[in-house]
This record gives sequence, structure tokens and C-alpha cells, in this order.
Amino acid sequence: MTTPIGPDVARLLRAVADPALSPDGSRLAYTHSWFGQENGDARSRIMMLDLATGQQEEFTQGKADAVPKFAPGGATLGFLRPDEDDRRQVWLMAAGGGEARPLTAMERGVLDFGWSPDARQVVICSDVDPETPPEDPPAAGTPQVRVVRRIRYRYDTLGWRGDAHFHLFIAPVEGGPTIQLTDGDWDDVAPVWSPDGSRLAFVSGRRDDRDSRDLTEAYVIAATGGEPEKWSEGLFSVGALAWSPDGQRLLAIGSDAPEGMVLWQSWLYVLERGRPPDCLTTDSVKPYVGFPILSGSPGLRWTEDGRVIFLGDRRGESFLFQVPASGGPCRPLAGGGCQSTSLTLDQAASAAVTLSSSPSNPGDLHHVDLASGATKRLTGCNRDYLAEHPPADLEKFCVQREGLELECRLWRPPGFDPKRHYPLVLDIHGGPNGAFYDSFAPVQQVLATSGYLVLAVNPRGSSTYGNEFMMSVLRDWGGEDYQDLMSALDEVAARPYVDASRLGVHGYSYGGFMTSWTVGHTKRFRAAVVGAPCTDLYSMCGTSDIGVSFGEVQWGGPFTGAAPELINHSPIAYVANVDTPVLLLHGEADARCPIAQSEEYFVALKRLGKEVEFVRFPNCSHLFPRLGHPKMREEYLARTLEWFNRWLG
Repeated sequence: MTTPIGPDVARLLRAVADPALSPDGSRLAYTHSWFGQENGDARSRIMMLDLATGQQEEFTQGKADAVPKFAPGGATLGFLRPDEDDRRQVWLMAAGGGEARPLTAMERGVLDFGWSPDARQVVICSDVDPETPPEDPPAAGTPQVRVVRRIRYRYDTLGWRGDAHFHLFIAPVEGGPTIQLTDGDWDDVAPVWSPDGSRLAFVSGRRDDRDSRDLTEAYVIAATGGEPEKWSEGLFSVGALAWSPDGQRLLAIGSDAPEGMVLWQSWLYVLERGRPPDCLTTDSVKPYVGFPILSGSPGLRWTEDGRVIFLGDRRGESFLFQVPASGGPCRPLAGGGCQSTSLTLDQAASAAVTLSSSPSNPGDLHHVDLASGATKRLTGCNRDYLAEHPPADLEKFCVQREGLELECRLWRPPGFDPKRHYPLVLDIHGGPNGAFYDSFAPVQQVLATSGYLVLAVNPRGSSTYGNEFMMSVLRDWGGEDYQDLMSALDEVAARPYVDASRLGVHGYSYGGFMTSWTVGHTKRFRAAVVGAPCTDLYSMCGTSDIGVSFGEVQWGGPFTGAAPELINHSPIAYVANVDTPVLLLHGEADARCPIAQSEEYFVALKRLGKEVEFVRFPNCSHLFPRLGHPKMREEYLARTLEWFNRWLG
């Protein structure tokens, strides 16, 4: 007997991540993670899969081992493991098995690492805090002040940063001192070795306006140290790098748009010192870069025979793409109908492994033969759970508005009967330049398998539909994108199986903004769940960790000169119009959309006698629905479902 996907999916699902193919392509190392059922603690270990036989084993026995990487030659595997103070360090282990040994003992742990071509050194990205600890530390429990000297003194999920920055270090594998390679009032991340091991390329933000602009550049430094050289003149932001086989050029995922963000729309460029960047792709493809600092660099390869292989997104779907490094058409090798977030290739670039989520699967590893495009699923860590809890069905379609095509996804309950009448929840994505993909989203699955239709629209402003479509939301939050959402809802609500008297709306982050904006501009919804919103753009400018770097681009300039526009585009300005019951869900440690945004909105609604409830999630950052403690993630889903059941049931 099958049952709906419940809120406990947050702690019952297992996950695979960090795939790493051995150089000869015969073995795959990856991270397998899960939550302990007694106390909800996160656990992870490195798995080793023999691709010829299909046999796999737990390769490590630590409590939180992750990010495996084979050394060139394949004899050794490096990975990250927390030390006694819960700081991740690099550990090494023979690829054939044996005892692991620690390589590093970095004071603030290791963010990322990479093997040198001769496997004798490892480059490390680690945190550096210039604050010198006092000679006489205060007694335990004594409160201490913290001094702020710059705008970007904190970062959501990472928390307090102060004057700390990420920098690069070199650690010899066979012993010896670890040498710091870079320094300065900026972050140096995503290092990659040149083919001959003499240099390192990396991503950094060293511009004079780095404290107020989220822009990055590509630099190259000698592996023995020295002054880095900038290679990305002409680009405003860079997200990932790879070397050409001859070591004379760089491949960069970047953007030449000063107001753009490489996270949301980027292009592939060839960089050569002293020459303008050469663009290889159009905006019909968005190369995948992940979340800088919070996640490792994506797999990106310039092959010996002149091909560039990368993960990219197009119209809410992910593909494994190939494009000639000399220029030419970009074509998919595999993918579609999924969202892919990790890539590894063997040394010959004849095979790849991707991590992909699909509408019916939260995530598995897939082997791709790059010559034929043949794909084979390698893992099935949630097979039993999904058999007992069938996912919702997906219908994709487009609606037209003012000459634009708006792609929509409608999630339908298992056993959907078009003769019945169903309540419907409009789900709104974040960003505003995010997008809904052909992937498994827990909140949509929980609602849909509990009997709701869930409509997920990619309105203007969404990424993966071209740069012009994405940038059209700038300085127009709640404008045409709101009209796009309502137009799509009108079309779906007219279907005979939709109960238009039982409509709900949910959104998180920018989706929370749009949800609070929506209930201030229409009375058609009977319930709203508002997750981590920004409701007051004027106060958001000075309280969010990206209020300046992101907000000034999105909202139209510094808040000192844009106050009327900021207020006009703030949901709190329309709070008197709200008649919809509102549930606010917000993490107390959210630096991206600070909890004061929900506090203001709650007080305003409550003061006016509106129906509102406010749930605070202790010690939770903005990303807690994805990265937080399973108890908090389950609570988010449970309270969302209960609120809609209460008002739409």
C-alpha cells in the first residue's frame, strides 16, 4: 500500500553527492549522506563503486566524510573529514583501501582542495582571519564585542565574517610546512592547477568597489607564490575556470554584464592574457556554476582534441553540453528532463558521471558514454522510499502573455482524476532570477501527493530562458512578473478539475516577497504561506548581507536616492489590502532576508486585525529548507501542509 510523501521526507531521504571518477574511469567515489533517526544528526561516508562489476562498498568510516578526489594516476584518494573541533581537513587514503591519514590541520578548516598534476602537492582554500587572538583570552562565558569595518561583514549560512577571507595554501603530500599563497582584503577561491603544475588559476574579487559590488575576476599565480596576474579583463564576473591542454589559455564561466550575476546567467569564454575574452556560447544556455563559496566548482573540461564539456541549463532542464573550443555550435550530449548539479569526467574524457534530480527522483548518479550518449543510472538510494511513496505527476505547458511564452509545470496527485475538483496552490520560486526545473522539490511533492494541484510558473525574471527575459525583472519587482503569474493562474484555474474557490499561494525568499505582494494585490487566494520574505525593501538595503551588492542592482540604486521606489515596491506598503490568512515561516539566523522582514509584516498584519501566524526557526539561515537540521526542514513542510489543510481543506 502506498502513502503520500509526508513532511518527514526531509529526514527520510538519503542523498548522493560529490561524484569523482578515477582517471582510468574504472571506479567512482562519491558521498552518501543520511540523517540519524534518533537524534537527526547528519552522517556521510565515501562510497567506492566498481563500474565494471557494479559492486560498491563503504570506503571510509568517518561520521562526516565528503568531497572525494582521486589523485592524478589514481593511486590515492583525498577527501574532507572534520577534526576534533569540527573543522573540515584534507585526509588521504590509498585508493585500494587502508588507513586514512590527515594531511592538513588548518586553524579554520578547509573549504576546498585540488591535486597538483604530479600528485605531490594539494592546493587548499581555507579561511584566514587577520584578528590576532588576545594573549590573555577572556574567561569562558565573558561577553565580547565584535567590530565591523566593512559592508560585507557577514554571509548567510557562513555567519559572521568580520575581516576574514578565504585564501589559497599549498600543502606537500609527503610532509613539510603548509605555505600560504595568497592574502588580502578579498576572497580567493576555486583554484585549478595548470597542466604542468607551475601555476594556479583562481577566482577572486579584488576590485576597488568589492565591498559594494558582487563582481569577480580570474587570476593566475605561480605555484611558488608571487603577484597574481588578472586574465579576465573585459568580464565583470567569473564563476569557474579550467585550463587549456597546453596551459596557454583559460576557460571561464563568466559574464560581461555589469548588472548581471554569473550565478543566474553566464557564458563560456576563452581567456588569453593580453587579448579580449572570446565567447563560445549564447544565452540560450546557462552554464552551471552552483553557489560560490557554499559549493565546489562545477566539472568543466577542455579536452586534448579541442572540445569543451560542461553542464548547462536550458528552459528549466539540464544537459551535458559540448562546444568546440575554437568556436562552433553547442550541442547536448545527454540530459534533459532533469536538473543536474555535479559533473566528473575520466582523464580521457570518454565517460562522465552526473548528479541529477528528476520529477520522480530527488537525486541519483548517472554514467554517460560521451561517444554514444548512452546513460545508465548508477545509484538508487531512495528506491524503496519512492516505491512506497509515489511522487506526483508532472504536466508541462506554456501560456502566452504579451508575446512572451511562459513555461509552467503543474504537479498532479498520484491517481489524478480529471472528473474530480482539486484545490490548487501556486508555488513561486526565489531569486528573482531562479527557475523551476524538471526536478524533485519537497514542498511541491508534499502538497501534490496530499491532494493538491501545485502550479509552478517561470515568469519573466526566471533564468534559463535567455538574458533579456531574465533581466526584465530588474527594478520591476511585483510588476510584470506578478501579471505573468496571474495570467498563468487564470488559464489553469479555468480547467474543470480546478476548484477556483480553494486557491493557495506559497513562496520562499523572492517567492516570499511575491507571495506577500500577491495577497496585497488580489483577494482570490484563501491561504498564503510566506517563507523568508523581503517585505520592506527600504530596511532590507541596510540589513541584508546582499542589500547593497544585490539590492542596488535589482531595485534601482542606493537606498538614499531611491526611497519612493523602494517603498512602492514593498509588500508592507499594501498590508491594509490583505484579507488572506498568512503564515510566515522564517529562520532566526537568516542574513539574506533578515527575520525583521517577517517581524515587520507580522506586526503590521496583526495590528490591523488580520489572520496571521508567525513561526520562527532558531539557528536557521536562509538556506535551512535545503541545508538545515532535518527537524527544522520537517517543521517547515508540516506547517505549510497544515496551513493549507486548515484553510483549503
